[in-house]
Parts: sequence; structure tokens; C-alpha cells
Amino acid sequence: MDVLESLFLSYTSQACARRVPLSAGGSRRRYFRLSAEQGPSYIGVIGTDKDENAAFTAISAHFKKQGLPVPEVYACSEDGLAYLQEDLGDDILYNAVAEGRRKGEYSPEERRLLASAVALLPDIQFRGAQALDFGVCYPQSQFDGRNIDFDLNYFKYCFLKESSVEFNEIRLQDDFDRFKADLLACGGAGTFMFRDFQARNVMLRDGKPYFIDFQGGRKGPIYYDVASFLWQASSRFSQSVREELLGVYLQNLSRYASVDEEDFRSKLRLFVLFRCLQVLGAYGFRGLIERKEYFVQSIPAALDNLRGLGDFPQYPYLDWVIKELCKPQEKPLHDDLLHIDIISFSYKKGLPQDKSGNGGGYIFDCRAVHNPGKYARFAHSTGKDADVIEFLEQDGEVLVFLDSVYKLADAHVQRFLERGFTHLQFCFGCTGGQHRSVYCACALEKHLKEKFPQTVVHTVHREMR
Repeated sequence: MDVLESLFLSYTSQACARRVPLSAGGSRRRYFRLSAEQGPSYIGVIGTDKDENAAFTAISAHFKKQGLPVPEVYACSEDGLAYLQEDLGDDILYNAVAEGRRKGEYSPEERRLLASAVALLPDIQFRGAQALDFGVCYPQSQFDGRNIDFDLNYFKYCFLKESSVEFNEIRLQDDFDRFKADLLACGGAGTFMFRDFQARNVMLRDGKPYFIDFQGGRKGPIYYDVASFLWQASSRFSQSVREELLGVYLQNLSRYASVDEEDFRSKLRLFVLFRCLQVLGAYGFRGLIERKEYFVQSIPAALDNLRGLGDFPQYPYLDWVIKELCKPQEKPLHDDLLHIDIISFSYKKGLPQDKSGNGGGYIFDCRAVHNPGKYARFAHSTGKDADVIEFLEQDGEVLVFLDSVYKLADAHVQRFLERGFTHLQFCFGCTGGQHRSVYCACALEKHLKEKFPQTVVHTVHREMR
């Protein structure tokens, strides 16, 4: 008997008769629906981090005492890695408003469901914070400057540096420091920040919202959660829907605090900017670096959100970077022609990315060719230099290798021209990205320009910058 079935038996005094695995989304936890031959079902959870589990179970217990709609946790394993909780069913808000998300136009019933979730957010933030021991929060008790640094660096290294925007890192950091100070000045000393408040984390039971996945919550400013929900890139909220939901939130917020709406909107705008940058960092990592197509496809909507925020003159260099990112993509010259990108690279530094988005093309491994890099006399030369060219061509291995490359390339280019395609990529990799791969890239460039003058050929030697 495993730990979940043992918990089930201990709590219900019945043997588990059915165990159905459930989707975990992006979580590392595993979920199962457990039930006996008769009686209600329960959700069994197996986690990988006992501290994360402890945060969820402790916050859930506190929220239940405060009368907030969250699942009840009934039993936990001794090692803290598994627990048994209330089964809220299978309906989530994200699925319930899928048609509105697809169309970009939400029906009255969809807007009602969205509003019902937003209306309860102040209860979570204020009533949920009352008498809560924030020391149980995971991985830390409050939103602070480190959180901001982590997320801004996420944006810088995983999205901005993967883009075509050239930027001055020192000047950008100066604005990041000013931005961080302004975010930290927005308060949040006594309220609970859900941190991942979005439609995927709202369950619906009998049409009423219940909240899940709050284990990453902590003490923090209320604006963060509002920005997360209303500016969720995939939601495609129109301005009228966003204003309607913000109005619902502010009305319910007034039960806990006096609201200066102008001041609230000013601070909220900062957190919307912060959240937009954070989301682009996530999309950059999952899409541009890990090459998961769903996240690549989500980038335009995230940029639309960023574009709609207007100017930030208090952060002049960051404002310039945002405008550069949000510029409409200019149509390249000879856009109706076939563009051929040729790239040399080092396998030690990873494979080149396909900027066209079609994911096609060739990667040729040059490492079987006799390597000039083994000889000290070529240490400061590249595949463009006469001594390396002479070495490779006299040895002859590279010429046999390229003969096969040319046959493949010629057939592929000809077919793409016939079908009217506009992009093709050829990559050559070797150990250091200096000798064999550079020579082969230059050779293919010369070959294609001579044989297919109607194409546009562009070569980049990635490791020779």
C-alpha cells in the first residue's frame, strides 16, 4: 500500500478502490483522484518539496478558518511529501471562459464568472492576512527587492538578450534600480500577495470560485495580483472588460481600505509593467530558449500588453528599450525572395536558434573533419585565413564532406524556390566554432551565391563576434 492509499484508509476507514491520475499542469506535484467503492472522492497529492507542501497545508488551514473558499486538507504523511485534500471537481475558470479568450470577446456569463473571482481577491488579500504566520510562506515570507531583481534579470537575460535589441546594460540597470525603489514604496506590509492569481488557479464548484495553488504566496502589495489577473497575456481582455473587472475589485477593496483611485491606478500601472516584463522573461525562457512553441506564440500578446501601457518617462532608458521591443517588425528587403541564413558555431555553446520561427533547416557536424585547431600554429587563425584554408583543402576531408552538403543544399534550395518559401537555414558546428565550421559556412555561401543568384544569402560566424 503506497502513502496516498494509506492516508485515504486512515482518514476514511475505507480501502481505496479507484485511483485516477490528474493533470498537474506545470507543477512538479502529482495529483490523483481517490475514492472507495462508495462515498465521496478525494484528491491525493505527492510533492517533491516538503516545505512547499507545508506552506500550502498551513495557508489552506488558515484560510479555511477565515471563511475563504479554498480546498480543505484532511491528512498529511509523516515525511510531509504527500497529503489528502478536498475534491473540488474538474471545472476551472480558465476553461469556463475559453470561448471568450478565443474570440477576444467575453459573453455576459463569462464576465460574471470572471467578476466573481475578482470580487473575492480583497478577501484573500486582507482577511487572509489577518493572524497569518507569514513564516510558513514558501520560499520566503514577503515580497522584497530580491524578488524584483530576480524577475527583472529573468526578463533581461531570457528575453531581451534573445531579441534583436542592442542595449546598454549599465543604463538599463540604473533604471531597474529606480523602478525597484518605486515598486517597494507601494506598501504591502500587512496584506497577502497570492502571486499566481490567474484563471487557471480558480476552480468552479456549483458556479462559485475556489482558489488553489497559493503556496507561493507571501506578504506583499495588493497591486501585484490585480496586474497578474487583468493583464494575463492569454486572456485577451478588451479595455472595457478590464475596466469592468477593475471596478468590481475596487468596490470590494473599499470594504477593507479607503481607496484613492488615482493613486491606486498609478501604483497598479507600475506593477502591470513589472508583471509584463516578468511574463516576457518566462516566455523567453520557455519559448526562445527551450523552444516550446506555445510560449513563442504567446509573445505577441505579451508585447501588446506592454505596448498598451504608454510612456514611462521616469525610466527613460527602460522606456526606450520597451519602445524598441514593441516596434512593428519591418518588412525585409526583397521579402518575396528566398532568404538563406548560414551560421557557423561551437557545439560547446549550444545550437543556433532559428529566428524565422519555422524550425526548419540543416545542422551539419564538421567535427569528423581533420581539425586545424589541434595545431598551435593555427591557434590565432580562423577558417577565413589562408593558412587554415590551405591546410583543410590539402588534407581533402573537408572537400568530400562539402560535396555531400552541396547536393543536399542544391536540392533543398531549388525546391524552396519552386514552392515560394522565403527562409532556409544551414548551420555548421565544430568544437570551437573557429576553423572547420567557419570554412564550411564560407564555402557554402560562395557556392549558393554563384548557383542561385536570385536568393539572398546571409552568413553569421557566431563565435567570431
